Formats: sequence, structure tokens, C-alpha cells
Amino acid sequence: MNARLAHIAKPERKVPNKPIILSAFTMNTASHLNFGLWRHPADQTHRYTEISYWVELAKLLDGGGFDNLFIADALGLLDVYAGTPEASLRTGTQSPVNDPTLLVSAMAAATRQLGFGITVSTTYEQPYLLARKFTTLDHLTNGRIAWNVVTSLLDSAARNLGHERQVAHDERYDMADEFLEVVYKLWQHSWKEGAVLRDPGDTRHSGGVYTDPSRVRSINHRGKYFTVPDAHLSEPSPQRVPVLFQAGGSPRGQAFAGRHAEVVFVAGADAAGIRRNVAQLREVARKNGRAPDSIRFISGVVVVTGESDAVAQAKFDEYRAYYNVEGAVAHFSSGVGVDFSTQPLDTPLKYRETDSSRSLLRMFDDPASSKTWTLREALAPEHGLGRSKTIVGGPATVADGIDQWLADTNTDGINLIYMVNPGSFADFVEHVVPELRRRGRLHERGTGTLRERLFEHGSRYLATDHPAHRLQLDEAVTA
Repeated sequence: MNARLAHIAKPERKVPNKPIILSAFTMNTASHLNFGLWRHPADQTHRYTEISYWVELAKLLDGGGFDNLFIADALGLLDVYAGTPEASLRTGTQSPVNDPTLLVSAMAAATRQLGFGITVSTTYEQPYLLARKFTTLDHLTNGRIAWNVVTSLLDSAARNLGHERQVAHDERYDMADEFLEVVYKLWQHSWKEGAVLRDPGDTRHSGGVYTDPSRVRSINHRGKYFTVPDAHLSEPSPQRVPVLFQAGGSPRGQAFAGRHAEVVFVAGADAAGIRRNVAQLREVARKNGRAPDSIRFISGVVVVTGESDAVAQAKFDEYRAYYNVEGAVAHFSSGVGVDFSTQPLDTPLKYRETDSSRSLLRMFDDPASSKTWTLREALAPEHGLGRSKTIVGGPATVADGIDQWLADTNTDGINLIYMVNPGSFADFVEHVVPELRRRGRLHERGTGTLRERLFEHGSRYLATDHPAHRLQLDEAVTA
């Protein structure tokens, strides 16, 4: 068993025997969080520009029992480290990177149950246009779309999208709150149930009636950041609202996630840190009138597996030989907005205020924890690969490790991080999925939307206590 895992004290409570959320984590780029491993001969991520690569990956995950493919995104080059993108480009760290939304239709056509969590920023999109894009994708996937709502954190993105620098951290979330209000109005309230009649024989009009105009309403939104007076362009999709993913970890980010998110991609330096974040977010949800257990939580986990512990350990040792620490530090620098190019790896990490990801730095300098983290321990640990939880072993060892990790963190599933792609996912499907299925830890495969599969409330729509339901439109205003 992985040494990182062994250091976590096992709780006395019984590990629950219920289905977990099984999500695969990737990005439309040459190398994601497997810093340097694009050089491994088994890695095929250089094919990221080929549609066949994505279709093959989606079919593998769909047949292997995965609930979701979570695709990250970024809108700028990583240029905080040494003040230049040179290191990220040279090491293949999240550069180059393509748009994730354009991949979905082809993958959806080749699969039946796999969901697709797509990352899109509220800072650089328009709600009126994005609402139509997600409605379209939800139609084309028959209700298998999720939106990972982000506010963006790179100055490089802001510079190239019409700003001198990125919008201040907390204001980005203020914009995002209003953005969500607009799309909720468009998705939830603009088109009433039954608006689309498709009645060719309507006797009131010689040409029949496709849509009842009296059941389509303008949203008449005029706010601080957005003005959207008219109705949604698209008729309601199977879920109306895509499943809402989020990863806010700062106090302002948690306030946003606790209000809006259905699934939170939660981070922490260790199991205790993740568990604290989960408890805080549940409390924020309660204060927003939502049931504390209305949010599902997943965390990033690296799994290296094979037919036995020995085989898995040999793979892990091989992968470590390709790991590139400079790429990891360059990625972390841009994520937190701090240039670590001149800081020795064994220097303790210290929190500071930035307009990038405050929670990503805070988790390694947490007042609630007595541990001091160095860059080396956080990004190139002795018994792991990067800052995410690492589990190495055969089928039973990995399944035990996942069960223990979920119990220790009080989370509901994992976002599986690959070391080589698609090999890491293929190994997981071949060796771990049968063991998880034997333990009753995978969702039943069948018809229904992504939301219906992930939640017990049995509805394809947002839970009734979600704030989106509490918005009101002027009933007198019509399209």
C-alpha cells in the first residue's frame, strides 16, 4: 500500500458500501498533471489533436463503468514561473491546449452512459451565448452534460481577452454569481413546461403551432455585469441545467460553491484538510437553504495499478523516472500566482494574498494544520507523484485504498488523474473496476441523465432546494 496512505489513521466508522462517483480527469492538451510523462513510450496524449483519440478514450471509460469525463481548461499560457511561458512550453506543461467543448459531440455519439464535465469560465463568456451552448450539448448527449464553473486565474488570459490584468479575486465570484443568476433564468424560467407543442394540425392557424408563444418568457435581466432582456434561444434540454461542478476553496470560492454547486472537486494537502473543506462547504450549503448533503464531493487521486502489488510498484518506479519537477513547479506557480523559480525546493511554503488560486496555496499553509510543507513535499513527494493522493497496488490494494481515502476525507468519489494516457485509465478499468463492482461501489448502468445517476433524488432536474428555483420573472413580460 502507498506510504502516503499508510500514514493516515483509519477511522473507527465503517466504510460505506455504496456507489462512488467515478470520474476521469484530463485536459485537451499535450500533458496535464503528469508532468514530464509525455516522454514515456506508452503515453499517447500527443494525439490530443485527433478526434479518434478522444472517441477511443470515451469508449474505454463508458465501457469501464466511469460516470464522467472531467475536462479541465485554461485560457492563457503559464508564464508566472520566471516571468515567461518558456518552462511550461519546453516541459509540455499544460501547453499547448485546445478548447474542450468541441470534443463532446463526437464522444457522445460513440457512448451511451458517460457524462462529460466541461470547464468554462464565467469571466470571459457571455451568459446568453453559453446558455445556448450547454443546452445544445445537453440535447445532443441526451442529458449527460456537466459544467465545471470556473472564474479563471491567469493574468495571461486576461491580457489576451481585453483586460490589462485579471479581475480581482473576489469580484470574479461576484460576476460569477450574477452570471449563474442569468443562466438559471434562461434555463429554468424562460421556457415553461409544454411550450413546445409541435402540433401540425392546430385548427387556429393554417400552418399549425410549433411553440406556444404565451409559454416563452423574456427574462428581463438588468444587473451590474450583464444585461439580458429577452428569452432563451433554445427549448429546454433533458436536464434543463447541466450538472454544476465547481472547485472553489477560498472563503469567497466556498461561498459560491455552497450556493451553486452540485458536485465539488475539493482539494486539500491531506485527508484532514479535505475533510475540513467538505464540512465547511456543507455548512455554507445549509446557510443557503440547501440540505447539507445535497452536494457530492470528489477529489483528485492518482492510481498506479496492475495484476499485483509488485507489478504496480514496478510501474510506479518507472513513471517516477520520467517525472519533471520543473514542470510541476511552473504549473503550481501559475496556479497560485507566485513565482517559485528562485525558491529552493526545501523552503517552506507560505501563504500570501494573490488574485489567483488562494486555496491552492492555503492548503499547504493551513492554520488548522500543524504540518509545514515545502515545495518538494507538496509537488515531488517521496511516495507520490505531484500534490494529489497517490495509491499504488493491485486490485484489492487499490480498492481498499480508495475506500479508506473516501472515508478519511468524507468524500463521494474520485477524479482519476492519469500518469500515462490512456494506459492509466485502461489499467484501472481492467484491474480495479471489477473489484469495485464486486464490492457494490459502482453505479448501475442504465438509461437516465447524468444528474439522475449521481443523485438519489431521482430527478433529471436541479434539486428543489437549489437557489435557482427561488428566482422569479415578471410574468407580464413575454417574448
